[in-house]
Amino acid sequence: MKTKLASLLLAGAFSLSAFQAMAADKVTLQLKWVTQAQFAGYYVAKDKGFYEAEGLDVEIKPGGPDIAPPQVIAGGGADVVVDWMPSALATREKGVPLVNIAQPFKSSGMMLTCLKESGVASPADFKGKTLGVWFFGNEYPFLSWMSQLGLKTDGGPDGVTVLKQGFNVDPLIQKQAACISTMTYNEYGQVLDAGIKPEDLVVFKYQDQGVATLEDGLYVLEDKLKEPAFKEKMVKFVRASMKGWKYAEANPDEAAGIVLENDSTGAQTEEHQKFMMSEVAKLTAGSNGALDEADYKRTVDSLLKGGSDPVITKEPEGAFTHEITDAALK
Repeated sequence: MKTKLASLLLAGAFSLSAFQAMAADKVTLQLKWVTQAQFAGYYVAKDKGFYEAEGLDVEIKPGGPDIAPPQVIAGGGADVVVDWMPSALATREKGVPLVNIAQPFKSSGMMLTCLKESGVASPADFKGKTLGVWFFGNEYPFLSWMSQLGLKTDGGPDGVTVLKQGFNVDPLIQKQAACISTMTYNEYGQVLDAGIKPEDLVVFKYQDQGVATLEDGLYVLEDKLKEPAFKEKMVKFVRASMKGWKYAEANPDEAAGIVLENDSTGAQTEEHQKFMMSEVAKLTAGSNGALDEADYKRTVDSLLKGGSDPVITKEPEGAFTHEITDAALK
């Protein structure tokens, strides 16, 4: 009798767990880049059960050099993507109607990092120099900045030569470029790890230059927001994700460890992920997930100031909504 009762209880437990698994709403998140502390909040939310508590089953898909989040979501490969606003707005203007539903990153981590010996002491010194630039949507803030400086990017004597930079710091180390694109939380650390001292570098933060654009927002397709069930799912997702981000800010070393556990490639190191998390926490600080309209306007203004070749040609309409965060933050 006891054995039968135990079997029934066990079967009931399995049925309950199966029901819960079936009942959980699936959400697929496409990251902008590989598994690293740049995305710690999402991995923490999953690890700590914040998504599960909201009844969500979240799949986190890493990105890479050949993965463009807007293409993934347009093709039905994700429900929500992490992207930079310049890329999202340019994509929207080209016909893929991305909408920002939340903005975990308050500040920009993008910089140009230059060798002091190259003679670059201020943006005025960029003229005639070779500058390393990332593409795949990351070039938009750079192109906007150069346009505002009045510098062409076609390699002529009155402009700059653009070196299409891989996702590494080799062009600076090998002195192929006077400056390269770096993030405060990633490539700048790699430059230092390569043995170049901070005093031998000149750094221009986009945030300090007044040309910062919003990075690492959460975007969905506009049509999906017409579906009440999808909207409710996104409210839960954003609420749990922001819990993950605030936990990561408060517990950076633990968050870095959670990221490492999720790195199936084994490419990341504990030291670098701890450095990255400490720097990323500075960028998410001050954000509760809701998009600040002043930050949005600054981004749009910067992208429109492109002279004859702006990143976007007109003021976007419907490119963000507060509806999701208003409900999530109640």
